[in-house]
Amino acid sequence: MQQKGVMQIIEWDDLDKRKFYSLGVFMTLTTRASVYPASLIRTRLQVQKGKALYSGTIDAFCKIIRAEGVRGLYRGFMVNTLTLISGQAYITTYELVRKYVSQYSPSNTVKSVVAGGAASLVAQTITVPIDIVSQHLMMQGQGEHLTRFKAKPKRMLAASKRKLTFGQSRDITVQIFAADGFRGFYRGYVASLLTYIPNSALWWPFYHFYTEQLSLMAPTECPHLILQALAGPMAAATASTITNPMDVVRARVQVEGRSSLIETFKQLLAEEGVWAMTKGLSARIISSMPTSVLIVVGYETLKRLSLKDELVDSRHW
Repeated sequence: MQQKGVMQIIEWDDLDKRKFYSLGVFMTLTTRASVYPASLIRTRLQVQKGKALYSGTIDAFCKIIRAEGVRGLYRGFMVNTLTLISGQAYITTYELVRKYVSQYSPSNTVKSVVAGGAASLVAQTITVPIDIVSQHLMMQGQGEHLTRFKAKPKRMLAASKRKLTFGQSRDITVQIFAADGFRGFYRGYVASLLTYIPNSALWWPFYHFYTEQLSLMAPTECPHLILQALAGPMAAATASTITNPMDVVRARVQVEGRSSLIETFKQLLAEEGVWAMTKGLSARIISSMPTSVLIVVGYETLKRLSLKDELVDSRHW
């Protein structure tokens, strides 16, 4: 029987990589589709001046549904699915760096911090250009007056949804390149790194910490997956709260076309006060907590389903 408080982690060498990658793509796509509306709402809340358009998360949700319909909650989603590539890069980097660090430190916290930060660095390098286009698409509709770029109106209403979506994406992409060149697609890259590297580096050790603490309190026969599903959103709420100020700055830099992180930060404080740093926090936690449940349940299940055949019976669910 496994000792209470000690969760056996499935490591990279325990996995059948063919199963791992084929199942991983499906898991990542399902997760992104589930939480995308909350991400869109968070972006609009962070970019608006004060409460000019929405008073909060629920208000934004209701207004978008009334004015733009359900489709309004998925503006830019088709472009965002390209981040499937970064998702696979993230989990691969995390597992490989974790394996590498284990040669120098047995500490699970050290392995989690270093691997989480490295994985985020790789993923953001791929994701930022996609996010730039996706965020401008998110701001179309009610929030289009807050963005520099606007998709051209489509007169051919009979066009398919797919054609319409990618037509808008092409419009935004061309406008960004014309205005800012290639650098426009990496606007806010440093801010993204300063947001997501700490978030990722914090999430993993908090996740393992909360899992172990829950394991100490739970009955021995309690399924590990339940404990991990509870630990995920707890870690997400903690990491999101700590890193939200930089996330607000990142959103402003990317959508408004700013170039200075420090000046953006100062202007936010001067115009909207310290509470500006909490903008979108509730939407971020609302999106990150269920996201974490989905990611944890999906990822831990993925790893168990991807175990090498000889190890299947050696892991407790």
